[in-house]
Amino acid sequence: MTLHIHDDIDVSEETTVTDLQTAEDVDVTDDSETRTEAPEAEAPAGHKRRDIGPIVAYVVLPVVVLVMALGVGYLKWQANSMAASNATAAQAVTTASEIATAMLSYRADHVDQDLTAASDRMTGDFRNEYTTLINDVVIPGAKEKRVSAAATVPAAALVSSSKDRAEVLVYINQTTTVGDDPPSSTMSSARVSLEKVGERWRLASFEPV
Repeated sequence: MTLHIHDDIDVSEETTVTDLQTAEDVDVTDDSETRTEAPEAEAPAGHKRRDIGPIVAYVVLPVVVLVMALGVGYLKWQANSMAASNATAAQAVTTASEIATAMLSYRADHVDQDLTAASDRMTGDFRNEYTTLINDVVIPGAKEKRVSAAATVPAAALVSSSKDRAEVLVYINQTTTVGDDPPSSTMSSARVSLEKVGERWRLASFEPV
């Protein structure tokens, strides 16, 4: 009986040791598998980081360059538009001053030529009205009474302008001489409307203000 008890104890101890060894082997194997899987989990993240460079180079940078080019183009167009608008305004003011001076200036012995030349720089109904006035009243009276007039525009200001229309306020000084009498001076102002006919400005209305 005693011997059988010892045999059982020995078998039990061997079984226990074997079980422990097996458990340790399992733990070691698990640790090894854990260490092996860790780098594999990080590999995709590293791969994604390496892909950012080509995306920036081939997608983002061209878009940024395009936006910058469009911005520069817009600013250049805006500057050119402003320059063209300023040039148009200056031309309108100069033309209004020149025509106002011409239509109010004439010499008694050249009144026909002087006032007819001024009418050539007008357009529309106003040109017809002006032509009728000078032919029926101004030219006959200037010849009969030897009337001469000289006008100047000391100042002018743009009221409004567009591509083919403009309004200018002109200030006029006019000196008139009748026969042998001393000259007399008058000051006035008028709103002048201009219209673009072809490539040249023409006077379309003249309203004293």
